[in-house]
Amino acid sequence: MKIVAGSASVELGRKIAGNMGVDFISAEVTRFPDGELHVQVPTFEDDTAAVVQTTYPNDKIIELFLIQDALREMGIKKIITVIPYFGYSRQDKLFAPGEAISARAMAKHIEIYSDHFVGMDLHADTILSWFSIPVSHLHATEPIAEWLKERNVNVVISPDKGGYLRAKYVAEHLGAEFDYLEKTRLSGEEVIIKPKNLDVKGKIVAIVDDIISTGGTIARASEQLRKQGAESIYAVCTHGLFIKNAVEKLSGAVDEFASTDTIQSEHSRISVSRVIAKHLKALAPG
Repeated sequence: MKIVAGSASVELGRKIAGNMGVDFISAEVTRFPDGELHVQVPTFEDDTAAVVQTTYPNDKIIELFLIQDALREMGIKKIITVIPYFGYSRQDKLFAPGEAISARAMAKHIEIYSDHFVGMDLHADTILSWFSIPVSHLHATEPIAEWLKERNVNVVISPDKGGYLRAKYVAEHLGAEFDYLEKTRLSGEEVIIKPKNLDVKGKIVAIVDDIISTGGTIARASEQLRKQGAESIYAVCTHGLFIKNAVEKLSGAVDEFASTDTIQSEHSRISVSRVIAKHLKALAPG
């Protein structure tokens, strides 16, 4: 197996290949004068390739399709498509007539030149049902827990009930307590956000989520947790978008924050490379 990385996931792809002890290949991506992408994959001899490419922002999606096409043209028999962060995943249902279900549309296009799909902390398990090829859903809970363990975290909190299991799995790796935040409206303007069951007074708390976008949810939750006596607060996510003034919000709200390297940035302090490498070894021929 060879690891072929698109431009969105070069560093992650290199780490995965290093963990597996296999060759790493970086796709060469340039632009034509009209702005269209030109992709070329250095040729190699192998039957299997794992393409690693986050599909965010938009042009990275087109880049992935062109890499897959280049590999098929090269004669690669098995293409495993690894998407660390699945762009367009949050539109996973119909909210209004006439809308596109973008997560479904992406799944259908991704599988055209794929023999196996590997995702990481997908926004919804529903996405997997739209593939007609074998799929794998990996999670970043273990490397996140390792990062939090160094900070002596003893309570793991999900910002909402939907992420309760994520908090549970991270907490189990840590040997910590876990809970999720619940909103209670006291009046038209006053809302209390607090853990459903736990008291955080004097505790070192981690707020764990799948995606941090604007940082508003984490900032509001952190403010309330400090009022409730939390000693320290850390914020961690798998996919760090950090759009608008998210970094400023988070810096003023928590003691420290981090994301994994599914989306590469200066805040990618946790790597999911070992998780992906371990799984790809299991999928490797022979």
